[in-house]
Amino acid sequence: MSSAQLSHLLRGVLLLLPAAAVIVAGASSKLWEVPTGHFTSSSNQTENVPLERCQNQWTEDGVKVTADIPPKLDGTWVSTRCEVRPGPEFLTRSYTFHSNRHFQALQHYYTESSCEDPAYSLMIRGKIRLLQASWITRGASEAEHHLSRVGIVVHSMAAKQRLASRLPPACVSLSLNEAVPGKLYELYNTRAGRACLAAMGFSVMEMGLVRVETQHHSHGGKVQELFLGDIHTDWAQRTQHRPSGYQQPLQNAMHHIHPCPVCALVYRSSEQRPPVLPRGPAVPLSLTGHWVSLRCETRPNVLFLTRDFTFNPSQHAWEGIYRHYLDSACSQPTFTLRAWGHYAQGNPSSKLSGASEFVFKVTQVRVTAMDESTAKLLNSTRPGKCGRAGDWSVGVEQDLTATNGCPMLGIKLPHKEYELFKMELDHRKRPLLFTGERPTDGSSPDRPLRRPTSFQAPMVLCNGGETHPSFSTFNSRQLQLASGTAGLEKLVLLVFGSALCSWLVVY
Repeated sequence: MSSAQLSHLLRGVLLLLPAAAVIVAGASSKLWEVPTGHFTSSSNQTENVPLERCQNQWTEDGVKVTADIPPKLDGTWVSTRCEVRPGPEFLTRSYTFHSNRHFQALQHYYTESSCEDPAYSLMIRGKIRLLQASWITRGASEAEHHLSRVGIVVHSMAAKQRLASRLPPACVSLSLNEAVPGKLYELYNTRAGRACLAAMGFSVMEMGLVRVETQHHSHGGKVQELFLGDIHTDWAQRTQHRPSGYQQPLQNAMHHIHPCPVCALVYRSSEQRPPVLPRGPAVPLSLTGHWVSLRCETRPNVLFLTRDFTFNPSQHAWEGIYRHYLDSACSQPTFTLRAWGHYAQGNPSSKLSGASEFVFKVTQVRVTAMDESTAKLLNSTRPGKCGRAGDWSVGVEQDLTATNGCPMLGIKLPHKEYELFKMELDHRKRPLLFTGERPTDGSSPDRPLRRPTSFQAPMVLCNGGETHPSFSTFNSRQLQLASGTAGLEKLVLLVFGSALCSWLVVY
């Protein structure tokens, strides 16, 4: 791989500080002029409480997670909730894979974020072939697909008109003029071109990256999840994007969480009968407490991390811990970043019902190198540019505030980001916190126009928010970590290069 390709690959590591603050209409800049002392939370006194304390509130004891390479795709995999893609787009998915490599995918699109008003459905047929294990996204398998047919069913004249307004006139005359609500119309076959599909933003490049995880429960049951590649946050890039991260997973229709009423509705759907999801209760946004990642999270551009947030609404203050790893099980730590700052909540989102806009300001950052390669790289920085040059050592936290951040890590202080937050309840009526999806190209949402229109994996509320748990890997081996997190091209390139040989051996 050339240095230019690696540079492009690693651009997404430049900044990972998720923002969470809505702009208050008419608020003055004095909103940010608040004390910048330490975040006052008892969480700072209990750094090493194992994450099992939080995880066990959400999952059963004795759950073992495995991931097979190559993955076993046979079966039907369905959405568990109304999904939000960048744009925003709202959809549910039902994908069926057969042992002869053929697949059928149903994508149902909606006009709003609760998936109650179907607009149109796509019926997609083709073949998929699993290739080698991915050397970029460790734990995933690469695949290639070939489309044989794509059909569309529009569900109302209004939906047909809205879709036509997005397409070039030639595509409308070729594709949609003859479409009748409720009837399948063929958009693509092996003899037709794909120009109109691209104009719709249609792509199944997500099938280029595949991972299947199985949760084995102590009582004998299991849950299987299918992770497919991420969708680019820039609409213009999505049809050519080669994924290196994941979307939210689909679940096996035969082995899913219980209860899951959405699973049953999506499984029984067809292109003529899209699922109409039941409206969930409105959940007021309440950030108070301690929120943690439920699993090791994968981001585009070779990023594996867990997140750990504490919010104090009375002070408009937040603290975030971002722990980075080399692998998809989050068992090989590289560095940790701890950030503090303040936030402001503004207006409800005009694009996503139930979501709120936020602005986050980062005023203080501390970083801990978790391996020798990272410490060596940070020690190579010039004095005054990234903490105390020459003083970096494994497991010892450094404050970057005095040097206004660390250019090598892509950290600039103070820093402001425009965010989007939403809360939902899970299948057992427990709160989930959704924060805005990070731009695929690694840029920062540092202006209102860059505010996210979709979400990352949800975080869960850790009861007894006074704890700061460490992440536990799938085999429950506890990792005692310091606090911190950020990213950088040189840092990831160094760590990525040092691990590459071992990846090739493993896979």
